Amino acid sequence: MRKKRSREKQAEEQKSQIRELDRIYRADGRTNESSEETQQRHFDDRLRASARRNNASFEVKNQRQATDRLRTLNSRATESNEQRERRIHCNALGNQTRIGAETFDARRNRLQLERVRQGTFRASNWLYLKDEALHYDPNLDYPNFPQIVIRSMSSKCTFCGALKFEAEASGLCYSNGKVSLPELPQLPEPLKSLMEGNHPKSKEFLTMIRKYNSSFQMTSFGTSLPMLDSTGFMPTFRIQGQVYHKAGSLMSLPNEEEKFLQIYFLGNEEAEAKRRCALIPGTAKSLIESLQKMLHENNHYVQKFKMAIEDNPTEDLQIVIKADRKPIEGHERVFNTPALNEVAIIIAGNDFEKRDIVLTKRSNELKNICETHISYDALQYPLMFPRGEDGYSININQVEPGTSNQINKMVSAMSFYAYRLMVRSTENHLLNYRQLLHQYLVDMYAKIEAERLLFIRLNQKKLRVDEYIHLKDAITNDSDPANHGKLVILPSTFTGCPRNMHEYAQDAITYVRHGGKPSLFITYTFNPNCKEMTQNLTNGQSKTDRHDLVARIFRQKLIKFMNVLVKGQVFGSVKYWLYSIEWQKRGLPHSHILIWLTNTLRPNQIDDIISAEIPNPSTDKNLYDTVIKNMVHGPCGAFNSLSPCLKEGNCSKMYPRQFIKETQFATDGYPL
Repeated sequence: MRKKRSREKQAEEQKSQIRELDRIYRADGRTNESSEETQQRHFDDRLRASARRNNASFEVKNQRQATDRLRTLNSRATESNEQRERRIHCNALGNQTRIGAETFDARRNRLQLERVRQGTFRASNWLYLKDEALHYDPNLDYPNFPQIVIRSMSSKCTFCGALKFEAEASGLCYSNGKVSLPELPQLPEPLKSLMEGNHPKSKEFLTMIRKYNSSFQMTSFGTSLPMLDSTGFMPTFRIQGQVYHKAGSLMSLPNEEEKFLQIYFLGNEEAEAKRRCALIPGTAKSLIESLQKMLHENNHYVQKFKMAIEDNPTEDLQIVIKADRKPIEGHERVFNTPALNEVAIIIAGNDFEKRDIVLTKRSNELKNICETHISYDALQYPLMFPRGEDGYSININQVEPGTSNQINKMVSAMSFYAYRLMVRSTENHLLNYRQLLHQYLVDMYAKIEAERLLFIRLNQKKLRVDEYIHLKDAITNDSDPANHGKLVILPSTFTGCPRNMHEYAQDAITYVRHGGKPSLFITYTFNPNCKEMTQNLTNGQSKTDRHDLVARIFRQKLIKFMNVLVKGQVFGSVKYWLYSIEWQKRGLPHSHILIWLTNTLRPNQIDDIISAEIPNPSTDKNLYDTVIKNMVHGPCGAFNSLSPCLKEGNCSKMYPRQFIKETQFATDGYPL
């Protein structure tokens, strides 16, 4: 036995010597080979390795990959930071060199393989959900599946600090470093205490905040069509037609009562407060007095208008607020509160820009304020911008990410307000204005849409295709062919325009033509009491106060739900799908989803996915609680005459319905 071990030891030593001699021999041979010979040797080695791996058994392949992973793991665990950085750098250079030397076909094949590999990897994360809707298991914790949960708002933009949900796009804040705006200053007292709930009358103030803002607004708010009444348990601010702001003169005409901006110049605090309370009934005089004192002390517009009136008592006084002010100090991209010389006083007859606001001393004329005027926001919403902070302007430059260097591209209205309305770890007081925030969001989106429409109107030659500008549109619109060149064509990329809706309708009809009737019609609604909503409410807010959160959370949940349907294949393989999103009058969104399954559901599977029964609380408490809280209609009719489902005293959803023993599945109706 001892001799055998000795012979084995000698054999191992001989093998080691032979391997060492082989390494020396190969090293000597490779030092003398040319670059062509080296490339040929590498090519031959790859061919031999590929052939060897193709012929290897499944067990050998797994063992080789496991050994490679272990060797790589051990190697990287012992490398220093310098070695790691050098390895990453060398790999990057190697990849860059290899990709740069690729032919067109090689690049196309590589990208195709990467897409297939990524698709296979992503699909593998959903395989455990396949057909799960047909095999419900009350013991599984479906709400907390990782593919369903959207998690907390913990992702932070490295440039602007905006907080986002994990799956939200990095450019949601329209930043990625290209938009840089100064932080809004803290609110002055007593407004700060009122907004944060630290004032005895905070609750009253926040409940009627739109009325209090209307008491101090310097411009009027109106639309080209009548305003829409807001009804339901979740009131919303709704408008129709074109939005406009108008400004009157600085002082009222004789025998006329003061309103809007004119009230600031009554010269008597008591008279000023009385006039505001008379115009907006229901407001508390004590709050009006404290807020108007705050604005007189902090608002630059009020201060400069008063100064101009006192220094120029003549009746032909005109005050011009320039549309595109530039700060007198610092970098041009920084937008400050108005400086002393930025409200110019001019004599009647002098020239001014079209978008400038020109205020006369006394006049019965109302003048429209351009929505792209830099003072548009502060004049209409003095309680949101009590110091007169600048709003959006068409002359704000984008910057290079991570620097303060301007580039030639301008910040759009959408980018500006997306940046302003993001949730950040630092306080953003704009998100605390409740009902006034609703009005502000609608007003600013009307501005965004107006800017887009203006761009389309001014760039018709770039946006039109030949067939758009001829008789086809004139005939479609039943207009005079002689005037068809004056039409403004909205491209299909403009959301909600006829071409946009027509394209979606054509897509849906194509699905029906190829796949027949859809297999499933699903209505997906938003639960305002979900934990993602309640966790992100601050300062005593309710779900009705944050439509921005409602929209963001609903979108993330809808994307997750569509992934469960399409990628997870919970009802089976999906051939086609489409959905539309609607916003209810009471402020909550819902989606109607159509699904075409590859394999149509069989009659004996209907009861597996549709149930009108209340679950057994002893075997499935979670589902029981969910159904009782969210899926039971009513009470309505005689039990609740104010139920929103009632029309002429009867339930529009046809409840209560007769009980039936078996599911009925009509050809052209709802399952019963």
